[in-house]
Amino acid sequence: MAVNKDSNVYTIIFTVIMVAVVGSLLAGFASGLKPIITVNEEAEKQQNILYAMNVNDNEGDGDVVFIPTDRVASEFSKYVTKQIVIEGDKVTENDKAYLIDIKKEGTKAKDPNYTRRLPLMIGEKDGKELYVVPVRGKGLWDAIWGFVAMDKSMTIQGVYFDHKGETPGLGSEIKQRYFMDDFTGESFLNGNAFEGITVAKGNNDPLNNDKTDYEVDALAGATITGDGVSAMLKKDVRMYLPYFQSLNK
Repeated sequence: MAVNKDSNVYTIIFTVIMVAVVGSLLAGFASGLKPIITVNEEAEKQQNILYAMNVNDNEGDGDVVFIPTDRVASEFSKYVTKQIVIEGDKVTENDKAYLIDIKKEGTKAKDPNYTRRLPLMIGEKDGKELYVVPVRGKGLWDAIWGFVAMDKSMTIQGVYFDHKGETPGLGSEIKQRYFMDDFTGESFLNGNAFEGITVAKGNNDPLNNDKTDYEVDALAGATITGDGVSAMLKKDVRMYLPYFQSLNK
């Protein structure tokens, strides 16, 4: 019996079969590539953390050049000497703390019975002890995130920021060196109180020479993204305040 290829039944059956075949192929590819994707994600996080610690391959004044993937694991082990997870009053060592998904932790923390896990990476660069914390927030269009390296007084020693979909040439500039470098030397603390740092429009300090005003100069045309960076830093870094207070007793 000849098959009527012009019938609706044939079209539906053919579509279902093709969807099943393509879906199976894509699932197989995704499963096969998952180990590679995981390794790349781990390397990227290590690169970002090291960049915040000023461990990079920058040469020119405007460079943002990461440690390459073939060296990043060894450099990470060299400069990051300890990793801990803070859960309320409990502090435990965990050599995979940097892999904790802080987005998922934030979602879980909406449950009042859940104690949020806060990863903290401790390292040393040029004889200075550094404490690196991850941050995540919301820009104009989508997520923004990064890492902040501080000394024990919560004074910034370096940062790295990134974004998912901020406007090219405007909000996307948060990952440019000229913006990130402005944060170095700024402190989160006003005496013993947490002040935070504001990305301020018209702060009358375009060269960012004043390191006592708790402000960095805003990006032109990117007010909402800048506000997102300010909120992200205040929200996420503040959670580490009890730990740093314990260091300074």
